[in-house]
Amino acid sequence: MSIEEKLANLGVTLPNPTAPAANYVPFVQVGDIVYVSGQVSAGPDGLIQGKLGADMSVEEGAAAAKTCAISLLAQVKAACGGDIERLVRVVKLTGFVNSTADFGDQPKVINGASDFLVEALGDAGRHSRSAVSAASLPFGVAVEIEGIFQIA
Repeated sequence: MSIEEKLANLGVTLPNPTAPAANYVPFVQVGDIVYVSGQVSAGPDGLIQGKLGADMSVEEGAAAAKTCAISLLAQVKAACGGDIERLVRVVKLTGFVNSTADFGDQPKVINGASDFLVEALGDAGRHSRSAVSAASLPFGVAVEIEGIFQIA
């Protein structure tokens, strides 16, 4: 089954990738590796804002992280000239969680992205990862995730 078919079975349509909000590019390709700039949590109704440990649950944070993973795949598709089937594997994610000083469940939040990528891509979605706390994130978003991907 193709990646597009798997995504469709999960009820996911990749959005048009967003343009950078400052002086950077959305992705850089070096050989068969694509480095995707941080994607912030956003859904159909706009930015997903909040602070874990204050006004947002782990489950809400994980859902926000999933939106970041979907945006990462949209950027990879753009890097592949519109052909997401060129994606070989997810190499690494670095997840930033807008959280209070005493919140310690950043890995559970970023699992929202990791679990989705494995569900959508199978073994090609398994990756190395970091999940870290941030005192704040751009626009007050709950989660931001950057990724490294291998393409054919």
